[in-house]
Amino acid sequence: MSLFEQIEPLLLSVQKPARYIGGEPGSITKDKSQVKARFAFCFPDRYDVGMSNLGMKILYSCINARPEYWCERVFAPDTDFEALMREKGLPLYALESLEPVRDFDFIGFTIGYELCYTNILNLLDLAGVPVWQKDRGEAIAPIVCAGGSCCCNSEPLADFFDLCFIGEGEELDLEVMDLYVKMRDQGATRSEFLRAAAQIEGVYVPSLYDVTYNEDGTVQAVTPKDGAPAKVRKRIIENFDKCYAPEEFVVPFAEIVHDRAVTEVLRGCLRGCRFCQAGFLYRPFREKTPETICEQSRKLIRNTGYDELSLCSLSTSDHSRIEEMMDGLLTFTENEHINLSLPSLRVDNFSAGLMNRLRRVRSSGLTFAPEAGTQRLRDVINKNVTEEELMRTCKIAFNAGQNAVKLYFMMGLPTETDDDIRGIIELAQRVVDLYYEGEKRPKGSKPVQISCSVATFVPKPFTPFEFHPQDTREMIAHKQKVLEEAVSGKKRIRASWHFPETSILEAVLAKGDRRLSAVIFGAWKRGCVFDAWSEHFRYDLWLEAFAEAGLTPEFYANRPRPYDEVFPWDHIDYYVDKAFLIRENEKAKQAQTTKHCRLSCAGCGVTKVTGHPCFDYGQKEQDAAAAP
Repeated sequence: MSLFEQIEPLLLSVQKPARYIGGEPGSITKDKSQVKARFAFCFPDRYDVGMSNLGMKILYSCINARPEYWCERVFAPDTDFEALMREKGLPLYALESLEPVRDFDFIGFTIGYELCYTNILNLLDLAGVPVWQKDRGEAIAPIVCAGGSCCCNSEPLADFFDLCFIGEGEELDLEVMDLYVKMRDQGATRSEFLRAAAQIEGVYVPSLYDVTYNEDGTVQAVTPKDGAPAKVRKRIIENFDKCYAPEEFVVPFAEIVHDRAVTEVLRGCLRGCRFCQAGFLYRPFREKTPETICEQSRKLIRNTGYDELSLCSLSTSDHSRIEEMMDGLLTFTENEHINLSLPSLRVDNFSAGLMNRLRRVRSSGLTFAPEAGTQRLRDVINKNVTEEELMRTCKIAFNAGQNAVKLYFMMGLPTETDDDIRGIIELAQRVVDLYYEGEKRPKGSKPVQISCSVATFVPKPFTPFEFHPQDTREMIAHKQKVLEEAVSGKKRIRASWHFPETSILEAVLAKGDRRLSAVIFGAWKRGCVFDAWSEHFRYDLWLEAFAEAGLTPEFYANRPRPYDEVFPWDHIDYYVDKAFLIRENEKAKQAQTTKHCRLSCAGCGVTKVTGHPCFDYGQKEQDAAAAP
């Protein structure tokens, strides 16, 4: 009996069976006899979430563009289907071929969120693959690997992976697959392949590094062996405008979280917000030309049939030719009745012209991220957004007919006080007052609604705040109480926040060392899966796993770290100097800001690696002025 014949009778017993059958438009099948290597691309969360991931879409198409390679999709089965799989003895399988994942050459995970770590172990177990790297023996396949932003500190997962991809994968993944096929055909062992792969820029092989610890539990040293490099440097795509981009996506049968076509317009960020890990990990700032963006968007819409297009980036309105880009996109989206979504807007470069363009494509409220309620704290985090800019932007939106604005904030930021928390609601109230001041609103206008979403700050590696402790549970609970009291009675303001335990665990796993592999394993063995979902999260089980391993969450999340401490991730090079992070941390303590990269180079270290400045800083204008 085929695996499909075993799966089919189970589908009517589970929610959303379309998650488990494959065969969607745009999915790619190949003749196995013509394929040299197979890659099971695993997203460690539900289909609905994973199918929305742009990185997965890009790399799926990129690998499959090579006729000799076949990349298939794998997602975490929800608990109802997993129970049936275990009851019936069904292995984890890939959606394109419906064949067991354990038979693939590569089992690769994309990891963008720390609270999916137990799902990784669960998927390996469902596949019938040893969870611990040391237990896989010398057979070369399958190679268990990972990429994504969480790999900037792979140490908590170090004992589970054969190798990790550091940086951008469009070229790196294929180089590793090419090496694998060559060495496999020569009869190489797993260890031999891993030693060779470690020589490729952007490949980190955890088993080739020994970690020693001081008596106080901090890392003493990370020592490479067997020829592995002392520093593993991330890979980047220098010419982003010519970078591989898929012309079609797999179109799901069932609704997913972000069910639309997506075009990446730029990569990196020039802002330097001190809390934002992505802004440092994806440096240098690179953008596509409006012509490339429009052409790629047209192809996606034509090939997928979507009626909505979203532009993806860390800060879309920082594109140097955004209005030209918007005009080009509107030329075809309006004619073809395509809804255009433009997220990641900044209040300091939001213009009336941009608002007029947005009015033609969207009617929902706008979203901005002041991040902090007071100007002092915005300066601490280097947000470089003033209240005047926020008010100017909101006024533009209100005058254009908008009546709903969502504001994103954080609590628990370094140097934060109760007054900063109250400032969140005070700022929102001033936005409410702005809506009603001046000329009267037209008769029949809806009342204004301001939504404040307040997340708990998580200090992350490769940011100026990597040295700072996270607030304790008691401190977070106190600040949430202050926020609740401040918003009480404010009819036009809604504030939302979450329980702090998930953010605490996120901080622990983000800043942890490889001793946490035992904690993750212990939590999984106790039944922890889908930790990112509140209905499944069991912090008490995690605490049991910490106790069993002789560790505490507080050691990782709640202690300040001196500048001279060896961090678990110091042997990974993301181009940003630690000296720069220290300078930025000192400026934060004084509430001093740093100009964004297009205005002035802050000396983060990127140019020393790339060999050229990220921007010309007005050099063309200076040369023109000096010309005779």
